[in-house]
Amino acid sequence: MSRPVAWDAERKMQFVFALRSKGVTNKRVLSAMEAVDRGLFVKGIFAARAYEDMPLPIASGQTISQPSVVGLMTQALDVQPKSKVLEVGTGSGYQAAILARLGRRIYTVDRHRGLVAEARKLFAAMDLHNITVITGDGSFGLPEQAPFDRIILTAAAEDPPGPLLAQMAIGGIMVLPVGQSNAVQTLIKVTRKAMGYDYEELMPVRFVPLLEGLG
Repeated sequence: MSRPVAWDAERKMQFVFALRSKGVTNKRVLSAMEAVDRGLFVKGIFAARAYEDMPLPIASGQTISQPSVVGLMTQALDVQPKSKVLEVGTGSGYQAAILARLGRRIYTVDRHRGLVAEARKLFAAMDLHNITVITGDGSFGLPEQAPFDRIILTAAAEDPPGPLLAQMAIGGIMVLPVGQSNAVQTLIKVTRKAMGYDYEELMPVRFVPLLEGLG
């Protein structure tokens, strides 16, 4: 069994340099990503590759996104210290752990009970107490907690889900991949205005599909 790579000062420097080279330049985002050890979220035979800029398999047939994509999505989301954030697709918990260092309150929803249980344990061990992890169908959002200042999806929808658009605060931002699961997807940024929504295409991406129901 391969031994995990240490998350030491040199590794952190290389990790941040790789993020910068891919366009992640926001200082708060870089600091948050430097503070969160990706190695904690990658298990088994892939642990040794935790600090490479690549997606890796996790439990329940899901993936942990490559760090540069996490960084670019987080940068586009523009989380502020007082932001209330909804994440759809907890997965390994890596994205939520980064968001927790940027915003006031993070709500993260996943359809896989096993992933939710693992994420809860990790967040407790990391003393991240501003994250609420929920088992549920994230495509419906969390209406009881709306509105949200920021919403991020880590799974691809064919279109921005209507319930999530409705749960955005005025001035709020949503970042999500849009497109068919077997074709090229596009990362888009949606900004809610007083009279409607603005849409901006950011870059091509590839994510697992957003599925309804529980896993």
